[in-house]
Amino acid sequence: MACFIPRDLLLSIALSFTIVLLFPVALSKSVEGAEAVHHHGGRILTGYVNIGILWYGPIPRVQRKAILSFFRSLSTATPTADNLPQVASWWNMVESYQAYTDPPASGAPKITVKVVNQASDPNYSYGKVLIRDFIKPLLPTATGGNPNTVALIIASKGVTVQDMCAGSCAQHGLLDDQVYVAVGDPEEECPECAWPFVASNGKVGAVMKPPNGDIGADVMVKLLAGGLAGVVTNPYGDGFYASARGDNILEATSRCPDIFASKQIPVDSETGGAYNTVGDKGTKFLLPAIWNPKTSSCWTPL
Repeated sequence: MACFIPRDLLLSIALSFTIVLLFPVALSKSVEGAEAVHHHGGRILTGYVNIGILWYGPIPRVQRKAILSFFRSLSTATPTADNLPQVASWWNMVESYQAYTDPPASGAPKITVKVVNQASDPNYSYGKVLIRDFIKPLLPTATGGNPNTVALIIASKGVTVQDMCAGSCAQHGLLDDQVYVAVGDPEEECPECAWPFVASNGKVGAVMKPPNGDIGADVMVKLLAGGLAGVVTNPYGDGFYASARGDNILEATSRCPDIFASKQIPVDSETGGAYNTVGDKGTKFLLPAIWNPKTSSCWTPL
């Protein structure tokens, strides 16, 4: 006797298998010779962390929207019907580093991130190759003169930020006592930094669709998340980091490269975008794994 299976059910089964084939999980990737991320005695950022943004080059609206939504999502947890992981949960892991300083701090209070200034430089005042000497004069514009503010330089597609594809997809550091983070859109300049949304030699795993529908937007959110975690846990170079072979210094997220989930990565039914967290107003993001100082292992919210 023949067994009739409704067409809709067949389509659902086929789609589920397609998702498994297209979006395998990057479960783990060891960093050869690397130690655990641990505290080296220096200060970390706590309490209120103010951010001043300089949009360098003609940054598309979709990219600004995704990045600003990411910042709002750090302190906004909106439970979903299917209990999907929140961006705020990912940020909780960054906050947990406070309990593992040497000497240890008391607990892990909230670290509140707020964008206090935005400025634009659509005409590339310092050209399309941003070495540190060119980043330095941009920092006051980013902060708007606000004291105790982290300067964030976000460069558009076609701009090469120093060290992109040369050891760091997003950089942060200290210039004249000013803490800063600099990220660019590596879609064309450095496909390795744009994975998993852009194919790249040496990267194992499928190329995924960006959850916000724009490769640059979602790549820069991923890189910005890593840069923000790094600047909070290691702002002055003597906070939390691990040493690998040679002079390679690994931080909270770079110690856990190319890991996004411990199980199947979900896919948005409408857009096909892959994501592992949900943020402000239901916006979806694919955020990097982060080193868990409690378990000394890589952790993802999903």
